[in-house]
Amino acid sequence: MGSLHKTTFVLLMFCLAALGSADYLKYKDPKQPLGVRIKDLLGRMTLAEKIGQMTQIERENATAEAMSKYFIGSVLSGGGSVPSPQASAAAWQSMVNEMQKGALSTRLGIPMIYGIDAVHGHNNVYKATIFPHNVGLGATRDPMLIKRIGEATALEVRATGIPYAFAPCIAVCRDPRWGRCYESYSEDPKVVQSMTTLISGLQGDVPAGSEGRPYVGGSKKVAACAKHYVGDGGTFMGINENNTVIDAHGLMTIHMPAYYNSIIRGVSTVMTSYSSWNGKKMHANHFLVTDFLKNKLKFRGFVISDWQGID
Repeated sequence: MGSLHKTTFVLLMFCLAALGSADYLKYKDPKQPLGVRIKDLLGRMTLAEKIGQMTQIERENATAEAMSKYFIGSVLSGGGSVPSPQASAAAWQSMVNEMQKGALSTRLGIPMIYGIDAVHGHNNVYKATIFPHNVGLGATRDPMLIKRIGEATALEVRATGIPYAFAPCIAVCRDPRWGRCYESYSEDPKVVQSMTTLISGLQGDVPAGSEGRPYVGGSKKVAACAKHYVGDGGTFMGINENNTVIDAHGLMTIHMPAYYNSIIRGVSTVMTSYSSWNGKKMHANHFLVTDFLKNKLKFRGFVISDWQGID
């Protein structure tokens, strides 16, 4: 009988050990290096899960069921898209939490990220603090004021349960006929560069030695988005979403410099522009998005399309 008890005990311990190892998911272990966790997670993902994770859908379609069924990785509020008229911060939180429950109920339990156009304060939300548009802020020539506006905006965005703001717009408006010129800090690229302090306000200051790496400094900060990459303010005759006709030197010295500053400040995401550069659509520009932004500038955040920009 003693031998039988020993055998049973050994088998039980083996089963418990096997169960323990089966439950251990390396990608969920914060003690593992980030690269190891990413590799482990990607190795477990099906093609359908990868497609879902790369997809951002509008709030109206983002039921908990849809989040779970299609493995959705991200949700946004389009302009003016709100849970209800005059919705409270608590109503926004509740909506985001329900979507998050759907995302976390999936096989891999990957959280979704919710993004919103908080571009001059949390401007979609009732009773939020509204700040001047970028053209007014650029006129202040006060980078520290712009940083404080970023800090205030981040607090109000996080108060609604949202961790991601589609700001700042770092377009360099070269033709005031462009209908979105008010979204540009200045026609002077140096002024636009100086206004990228908004990113540090939204995300927090990157720790010393980590410059150039995507960074969000805790629960009172949000991921920022430098947009619209690149040349959106230089289109022919100021026509919106049109063609920016300029040589490489002009693109790099007028429209690109603020992206250098944004990346150094640890901007988490970059949004591609609807516009074209010398006839080539930016959403299809492998050289500028992959070869230059990702490989040359070493941008390590994620690139996001503009609203239905892939189409």
